[in-house]
Amino acid sequence: MTRRVLIVLFLAVAVLFPATAAQAADSKATVLARWTQPTASSTAAWNDARANRGPWASYGFDWSTDYCSSSPDNPLGFKFENSCAHHDFGYRNYKAIGTFSANKARVDDTFYADLKRVCATYGTVSAAACYSLAWTYYQAVKLFGSLASVKQADIDKAATLIKK
Repeated sequence: MTRRVLIVLFLAVAVLFPATAAQAADSKATVLARWTQPTASSTAAWNDARANRGPWASYGFDWSTDYCSSSPDNPLGFKFENSCAHHDFGYRNYKAIGTFSANKARVDDTFYADLKRVCATYGTVSAAACYSLAWTYYQAVKLFGSLASVKQADIDKAATLIKK
């Protein structure tokens, strides 16, 4: 009987306060890490939070985005916009908590995984073009996604290539 009462009480609390207790125990860094993994479930959790930001307001997340910056958001009609917004979220929020360098590679890898999931929704011929664009976008953020990660040698090499 006591066990049954405890189970009912626990379930009632879970229904009334579904995520509050779990969220209260998590730091901003923990939530960021949960939402910036290269898995479909991580991206889905971030998308859900983005659609319902209220419960996450106390964390002070920066949800702003310029999508794919100066690159097309949906090149050749491929829907990269949301992947770019997710990437911006990771960059902006890791910079805000001062752990960008330690997390940049994973955020970039997550971006690429997001892009590949977009490409997987297209037919064979279109998917091949999409995967090529995804690789190009990934390489761009990997190399140039942060001014802190761009080396002068890379800039000089790019300048030489442009002159040719």
